[in-house]
Order: sequence, then C-alpha cells, then structure tokens
Amino acid sequence: MKILSENKAFGGRQLVASHPSPSCQGEMTFGLFLPKEAEAGRVPVLWYLSGLTCTHENAMVKAGAQGWAAREGIALVFPDTSPRGSGVADDPAFDLGQGAGFYVDATCAPWAPHFKMWSYLTMDLPALVFEAFALDRDRQAITGHSMGGHGALTLALTHPERFRSVSAFAPICNPTQSDWGRKQFTAYLGANEADWALHDASILLRERGLDLPLLIDQGSADKFIDLLMPGAIEAAIAASHTRGTYRLQPGYDHSYFFVSTFMEDHVAFHARALKA
Repeated sequence: MKILSENKAFGGRQLVASHPSPSCQGEMTFGLFLPKEAEAGRVPVLWYLSGLTCTHENAMVKAGAQGWAAREGIALVFPDTSPRGSGVADDPAFDLGQGAGFYVDATCAPWAPHFKMWSYLTMDLPALVFEAFALDRDRQAITGHSMGGHGALTLALTHPERFRSVSAFAPICNPTQSDWGRKQFTAYLGANEADWALHDASILLRERGLDLPLLIDQGSADKFIDLLMPGAIEAAIAASHTRGTYRLQPGYDHSYFFVSTFMEDHVAFHARALKA
C-alpha cells in the first residue's frame, strides 16, 4: 500500500492510498478519514460508495462527511467506483466501463478480468484496511449515492452480518427494470436475469427482508428519478415489514448539494447503530 496524500482534518487525518487488488488485477485507490480517536484504539467505520462517473475523491471532497464523522468518532472509507488504467476495458458511454463498475463481479468479456468490484469490496479492501488501520471490524455501517446507493443496499442485504446499519442517497432501487441496470447487467453478467436479481435491492428486500436499521433519502426534483425507481424500494420496505425509513425530500436534486444537506442525518443515524 502507498499513502498518496495525508491532510489534517477535523482533528483527524484524511488519507488517500493506493494498493494492488487481487480481484481487480490492478492498482486501486481509496480515501480514508480517521478521526482523532483512532490514535488511541479501534474506531467504528462507515463505508461510502459513490455513483456513476465518480472516483474516491468526489464524496471525500464534496459530501461534507468528515466533520460529522469526527463529531461521532467514526472512520470513513471512500472506495473508487471501478478499476482503472490503460489495460482495463472501457466504453465511450458514461454509464458503462471505467467509473461505472455497478458493484458487481463481471463474468462476460471484456469486463471479467478486472471488473470485480463486489469481490473488491467484500474481500480485498476490507482485508487491507482492517489490517493496516485502527478500524473495528465488528462495528461497520454502509451508505452510498446513486449507483453507490444500489451497491450499499445490495451489500447490506447480502451480508447483513457485517453491518450495523445501511443508508442510501437517491439509490438505483430496481436496476433489473431500469435502463440504469439492464444495460450494465447485460454487459457485465450476461442475459440470465436470475443473475441480475442478486443485485437488485427491491427484489432482495422483498425476498429476504432486512433486520438492520435502514434510511433512504430521495430528492423530489431529481432528474433521474424515473431511472432510480424509488417507488419499488418503498413498496419493498412495506411488503417485507422492514424497519426502514424512506424520505422524499421536496425540491432536492441528484447533486452533492442534496447529499451534503442530509449527510449529518445519515452519519448520526449510523452512529446510533454503531454505538449501540
């Protein structure tokens, strides 16, 4: 692992690091905020998964999460959204290829050799950060925005034993029925829709329920709302009797102005679960 940068922030440290990923077969970059409490012992951790076109840097710089995390003594991990590099497959479209990993393990050419974001987030990166930094493996929570909200929900629904809570900002809720999902799942996973269903939060929630605190915020003025399909997750929460809260925020769009407005709520929501 290489530490690429380090900045003092809110009494703690904001790091950017890179490391070789066995799953993605290349170098990956992530951001990590460590609160002051990490100097004395292990601290809880909140994972933040970013959306389409983003790198580790977008949320790290724009979300305003570090101040609220420092107040609660929580670390933040900001992974990248896909593998990158000259030898990594890509596509001219913004919603496929580099910057658009969709948090799945690709099985189809040309994506399969590198696009293993599911394994990266469930194996490679956790193994590294829990070994190298003062993070508490038993106190994890996860959140994300848009494509990252999709990833946060599906990871929590598949591995509920890992997390104390899950939240999302304007997540892609029903990708098997949306152009933000069907296109990418076909490319990465092939034509078998049964494979897609394993990465659809609305389907998983209806089938499995979720015994974790859940918070979802969606802006009413989000220009992508038809692609996000929030009605599907709201219906799944009700059908599965999940103890989840879905909030439609009047006038807010899909931007980081929206995310940063409600970041305090989300960090406080996770802090309650992480400290319980």
